[in-house]
Order: sequence, then C-alpha cells, then structure tokens
Amino acid sequence: MADRIFGRRRQGRLHQVARRSDRTKAAATPTIIVAFISDAICNHTPAFKAKVAIAALKGDQTVAELAKRFDVHPNSIVQWKSQLLDRAGEVFGAGALKEQGPDVKELHAKIGQLALENDFLERALGRVDGPSAKR
Repeated sequence: MADRIFGRRRQGRLHQVARRSDRTKAAATPTIIVAFISDAICNHTPAFKAKVAIAALKGDQTVAELAKRFDVHPNSIVQWKSQLLDRAGEVFGAGALKEQGPDVKELHAKIGQLALENDFLERALGRVDGPSAKR
C-alpha cells in the first residue's frame, strides 16, 4: 500500500490530504482521506490566559508540555507569560491611580464656566427682539 501526502491550501490554512491506492482494488479508484482543520478561531478568556501564564512562570513543566496540556500553541504561552511579567506592576498600584476618575476641581471649574456662559447668553437674548428672544 503506497501512501502519499499532498498539501492543499484552503482559506489560508494548510490542509493535508492523504491519497491511498490499494493494490487489491482497481488502480483507477484510489481512496482519498481528507483531514480538515477547524476554521474556528479560539478566543481564550483572560482567566484561562492567566492560568496558563502562571503555570509557565512556575517552571514545573516545559513550554511544550504546557502547550500539550492546555491545547494551545507554545508561542501563545510565551507571549502570555511575557505580558504577565510586563503588567504585573499594574496590579499593585501603578494602574490603580489612573482609574480613579475625573478631577473634581476641573469639574467645578467647568460648571462655573458654563454658568457664566448661560448668564451672558440670557442677558444677550433679552436685548434682541425676535422669535427666539426671551419674553
């Protein structure tokens, strides 16, 4: 039995097609076995990424073992691990200062400015005669 593997492109991904010709059957009817790769894109949750990155930081297993265990690509594990190391400081305070919200002094200044503009426009419309003027 002779087996041959052909690579076929489908929507940017390589699919493998195995062509098998049985010597017991007629040579004109080869059996074709097609293995399709799922086209679904895996979007992992942030909790899953953190779990995998923490497991990689522990160092108990190699990246290849973790990739097999969690069924993800090794490059993804390395990327998530580096992201965790880069952003670890944000957890303990650096990022918390940015998330406090707007400055109260700036909001009070803006309210005062809008109040002055309203008073000015109110007086200006009182002087103008017309349909939009104050009555």
